[in-house]
Amino acid sequence: MATLQDQLRGLVYSTEHGDICPHCRQPQDECRCAELAEQKRIAALDGIVRLRRETSGRKGKGVTTVTGLPLASAELKAMAKNLKKRCGTGGSVHDGVIEIQGDHRERLKAELERLGYTVKLAGG
Repeated sequence: MATLQDQLRGLVYSTEHGDICPHCRQPQDECRCAELAEQKRIAALDGIVRLRRETSGRKGKGVTTVTGLPLASAELKAMAKNLKKRCGTGGSVHDGVIEIQGDHRERLKAELERLGYTVKLAGG
């Protein structure tokens, strides 16, 4: 782990390459940090898609979260769009987790099983 002084002394911008990635110290055009993080996230999955209903931190409003989908970021956004359209509601994607507004666990379970995924209902 680099000390604070080493971090502050690091190169931030180069007229030769432009912006520099703070993690790998490569030019932003050649940086592969996001791809490596995505590969690690997908490799850590166990092949089971989990559906949960959550209300914490949302002022009592419930959302259904879908975790464990082994898809890349762009494919995950496309899947979220398909699921939102199927439920007729809004939602978003954050850090590999699809959030669908409302309690749609049964409908999402049927749709994901139709697509060939192993699905478990998790939580209350």
